[in-house]
Amino acid sequence: MRVPVASAVAGAALAAAGAVAIGIALWRDPWRLVRAEYARQRRALGLRRRSRVIDGLRWTWAEGDPAQAGAPTLLMLHGYTGSKENWYRLAARLRGRYRLLIPDLPGWGDSQRRADGDHGYAAEAAMVAGFARAVTAGPVVLLGHSMGGGIAAVLAARHPELVARLVLLDASGVEFGENRFGLEVLDGGNPFRVDDAASLERYLTLLFHQRSARPPIPWPAAHAVIAFRRRQAGFEQSVLDRIGRGPERFLPGEEAARIRQPTLLVWGAHDRVIDPSALEMFGARIPHARRLLLDGSGHMALMEQPDAVAAAVTALIEEAPA
Repeated sequence: MRVPVASAVAGAALAAAGAVAIGIALWRDPWRLVRAEYARQRRALGLRRRSRVIDGLRWTWAEGDPAQAGAPTLLMLHGYTGSKENWYRLAARLRGRYRLLIPDLPGWGDSQRRADGDHGYAAEAAMVAGFARAVTAGPVVLLGHSMGGGIAAVLAARHPELVARLVLLDASGVEFGENRFGLEVLDGGNPFRVDDAASLERYLTLLFHQRSARPPIPWPAAHAVIAFRRRQAGFEQSVLDRIGRGPERFLPGEEAARIRQPTLLVWGAHDRVIDPSALEMFGARIPHARRLLLDGSGHMALMEQPDAVAAAVTALIEEAPA
């Protein structure tokens, strides 16, 4: 069957026009590439994107249903400069077994940011408590990474009725052994700042011990990430001023002494951000906590060792008495 020359030319023209339109759209907003990849990952995991106004604040989160009704609910809080997508590798190991709630914390990702909002540990813990009351029917298994771990510790201590079990991964908010990252923060800098290719590389090197565990960021996605992080610089600095240098910087460690729930502490043995000595500091305040130090992992234990973390989380849920 022959295709008329005019039809073939018209089809080629339409395809070219479509490619040009896509190119213009990506040039205007290259972050679309990243959002599209996040959406692809979410769909591959069978997670739904949810959005709802709670206590006057718009939350956005990914949610997954368990295979059996009545399964525990896992609420996962991401870290500083992070988003809900940081949890997807771990979610792939836990989906179906539990109900998964993976929000962007207020001010981050797709959740609402108030220009004059407080995004310190105490304020975020209070907002997460409101979220938990609105979307869950009972106590949750609360997981927090880095800054999200500090928020989770405060929440578990101040609202024990909302938290059945607690998992802190490379959590911030406690004193730890001196390292380059901590000294730079105390000097007023932001070691996580990204404004060019070199600082993006530094950021990823700080986070990951294994280069192979890094999420791929090919061009032009790298350009999109750099542009996005430039726009976030002011907000990131304001949050770090509060949780890294302000009077709240050790609040999670102080509140941790009140935590009574079954608890798991997970750390990367090569964490360049929150030195592994923090594992012992949190452990001294939560002496009943299980401890897991992961060799071959840096600050992103949830992404570098998702199988080991998933196994430890499952053991805490199934073996530790409520």
